[in-house]
Formats: sequence, C-alpha cells, structure tokens
Amino acid sequence: MHTNLDLILESIESDFCFSTEKSALSKYFQLSNFIKKKIQQKDFPAHFMLPPTRTLANTLQISRSTVNNAYEQLQLEGFIAAKQGSGYTILDRNSSSTMEEKLLDASYYPEISKKGQLFSKNVSLIHSTSEKFVAFRPGLPPLDVFPVNQWKKISNLYWQHIKYSSLSFSDSSGIEALKKNIVNYLNLVRGIKCEHQQVIIVSGSLQSLYLMGNALLNPKDTMVMEHPTFPNVQSIFKSLDANIKPVSVDENGLNIKELSLSKDENPKLIHLTPSNHYPTGVQMSLERKKEILEWANKHKAVIIENDYDHEISNWKIRNPSIFSLDQEQRTVFLGTFNRLLHQSVRLGYMVVPHFLLDVVKALQKHSHRFVSPSNQLVMSQFIEKKYLFNHIKNVVEIAEERKEIFVENFKKYMHPSIEMKNSQARSLHILTEMNGHDITDKTVTEALSKINITAHHYSKCFVDQSKQGLIFGYSCVKRPSMIKKIQQTAEVYNALVKNS
Repeated sequence: MHTNLDLILESIESDFCFSTEKSALSKYFQLSNFIKKKIQQKDFPAHFMLPPTRTLANTLQISRSTVNNAYEQLQLEGFIAAKQGSGYTILDRNSSSTMEEKLLDASYYPEISKKGQLFSKNVSLIHSTSEKFVAFRPGLPPLDVFPVNQWKKISNLYWQHIKYSSLSFSDSSGIEALKKNIVNYLNLVRGIKCEHQQVIIVSGSLQSLYLMGNALLNPKDTMVMEHPTFPNVQSIFKSLDANIKPVSVDENGLNIKELSLSKDENPKLIHLTPSNHYPTGVQMSLERKKEILEWANKHKAVIIENDYDHEISNWKIRNPSIFSLDQEQRTVFLGTFNRLLHQSVRLGYMVVPHFLLDVVKALQKHSHRFVSPSNQLVMSQFIEKKYLFNHIKNVVEIAEERKEIFVENFKKYMHPSIEMKNSQARSLHILTEMNGHDITDKTVTEALSKINITAHHYSKCFVDQSKQGLIFGYSCVKRPSMIKKIQQTAEVYNALVKNS
C-alpha cells in the first residue's frame, strides 16, 4: 500500500526535471518552485509530509544540499515547516492572506435553485448534530448504560460469518429480517398491525420527513403542524416552500377545530407528536386523535404520526396510536432507535401506507440508496434477542433517577425567573420558560456554550418565536457532573439576569 509520502515522492520523480538552459534558475530554486506550485494547486495536500532530503536526493540523483536549500526556501516562504525528528510537513494555507487564489464573483456561476436557497436559509433551525457537549443536550438517552458488549458481540458474529456476496448493494427500503422484527416489535409494544413490506428503514426521523415532504408537497401546498413543534420539522417544510398552518396545542394536544382555512386551501399533510408532544410533553387524548382522523378523511390529507419518545413516556401503558385507529390507510408512522440507543446508530423506520410505497422507495434510490446492512442486521438481532426491551426498561429507570436529581438542583440554584414546566409524560428533556426580563434564550445558550454546556432554544419551536425558554436534556448526565453543570448554568443565567 502506498503511503502519502510515497505518492508525493513518485509525483516529484515522474513530473519534475531540471532545465539545462544557461538562463535557468539554480537547481534548488527549480525544485522549490516545482514543489510550491504543487502545493498551491493542492496536488500536495496540507499536513502531508515531504520526502526526507536524503531519499529525494537519491531519487533525483542530485546532491542532498540542493534538496536542503530547496526545503529552506519553502520554509522561508511559509509553505512547509520542519518538525523535530519527523521531517518537513506541508502547511495549511487556506486561511492565509498570501493564498494566490482568484475569488470569482457569484455571477460566474449558475444561480442556486430556489429549493437550495430555502434549505440554506432554514438550516440554522436544525439542532446541530455536531454539538460537542453532552450536558444538557436534549434527545440523548443515558449513553453510559448502552449495552456495548451485547452490541459488539452481535456485530462481531456478523462480520465473522459474512459472505462476499452480502457486501454488494442492499434493498433501499431495508433488510427483510429487520423489517419483520420491527413489525413484531410494533405489534407487541404499540398494538400496531402492519405488513413488513410497509416498513421503510431510514437513518432517522429527519430523513423520514424529507422523504414524505418530497413525496407529497409541491411548492405552496398547505400542510398543518403543531405550534410549538420541533425546529427540524419547521426547517424541512419551510425549505420545501410549503404553506405552513400552525395550530396551537392545549392539554389534550393539537386542537384541529382551531384551524382556519380559506376556500382554496386544502391541506395535504399534517405532522403530529401525539404520544409525547415536543417540547411540552402533552399526550393527545383519544377524542382528539379521532377528531384528527375525521378531519384528515374529510380533506384527504396524510397524517405523519411521529411517535416521539413513546417507549420512554408510555412505558407499559397502551395508548392507541393514530395509525392503529386509522381505517383509511392515510397515516405514516415514524419511529427511531437513535433516541433509545445512541445518536450514532443512525437507524429509524417508517410504516407507510401502500399507496405511498413506490414513490418513497424511488426517492430513497435517488438519494442515499440504503442504510448500512451491517447496522440493520445487528439491530435486527438486538430486537430478536430482547436486548432492546431490556435496554428500554433500564433507560426508563435511569432517566427517572436523573430527572429527580435535575429537578431538585435546578430549583435549588436557578433564578426564579426561569420556570420549569410540568409535563404529562416521562421524557428525556425538561422544558422551561423565561419571564420577567429582556434576555433572549439565544443569548443564554450562547453564553452556556462558552462553558461547554448545551441547551436548546424554546423560541425556535415557534414559527413566530413568541415564547422564550430553554430545553434541557438530563438523562445523559451522571449525578456528580449534573450537579456541577447545573451550578455552572445557574451562575451564567443568574449573572445575565442581574445585568439585564
């Protein structure tokens, strides 16, 4: 196998030759200029090592002093740096003002599509998947109790017995074994009866929303969503240029009777989190679910039932899903393993009505093709061996313990102007509202990030950003660290209130 150093050495040997004309520069200048040009053109990438002086001298059949002089010239001009005991490394000059690059005006390129512009505009709504800090990031389960050894054992068995033929392309909708196990799991845990052919494996709920939005919505088509709701949901449907109709949530869930439509508005889609509304934790009543179905049937609309945190919030409680109540096959059921196991597993699923299956599969084939088969098969075994069931039980117990610690210390240290909201459901986050001062939740989250603490803006959950508050995830933080992080959060928040 070629190393980076070998590749650079071969490039110099094959492409470089000395000029023998009388007017030619000295050999070391010719060599340094050649390497400099390669660096400027990014043929020799930043952080790669240059060949040792002795090796390059032998390859080019020149004196070592010539190579030394060439490298010294490159050092003087800021293209390379000497590392003690390692040799010479190429510097990263992307941010340097000496980069000899011509920055072209936007008029030199095609105009970005309207959809591309909208996705760029709304990307700030999405909660970053690259947030570095665990405390107090919402949506994270207790990562320290994930059964690593069980997952690793199944994974190792998979790779021990894999056949070469299995390393080719996979079905875009998912592996049959996993889909069948999900069907059995949903039947036992949620009372949902469906066929495995209706199950589509995805990387998470965000991809599900992207697929469903593209399958059903044209620009300016009307869709309905809860208000407040996930910022990610807003981002997807705003970027698809939908006509969004937000409807408020009360103690029984979204009240569809409050929706006001003009004569020419005919909603094609409604997005709901009935098991555990995000971020308030409201659980939709059975009566409201039936009202939603009646409304959807009347308008011929599709319901996206996002089963957010159901396993955590409704452990051992059988609340019927909208999907199971639906007699007209117009409900898409979304679930994810990312919030139950860990974010990096990147596995979720949709149960899709038959009339939508072909278009959803076609969209998948045109985008990501398929989710990693190895992860799917490991997840399938994880369900089959009841590891998932046992893990959820463990997560619920740990989350309840950590919530008590969080609530007790939050009330103890935080300024009274930030109010913790009571939730009907057990969840992996706690919602708070900020009142009585002019500080924005964005100001607070930016200040907290400077001390390595994450919280999400409540205002982002509203189309009009009408309320201010913070959403804290607590279940992923152990007791000693949690108390310390709450104290640090209180110091930052209380200081902002005092200076406001």
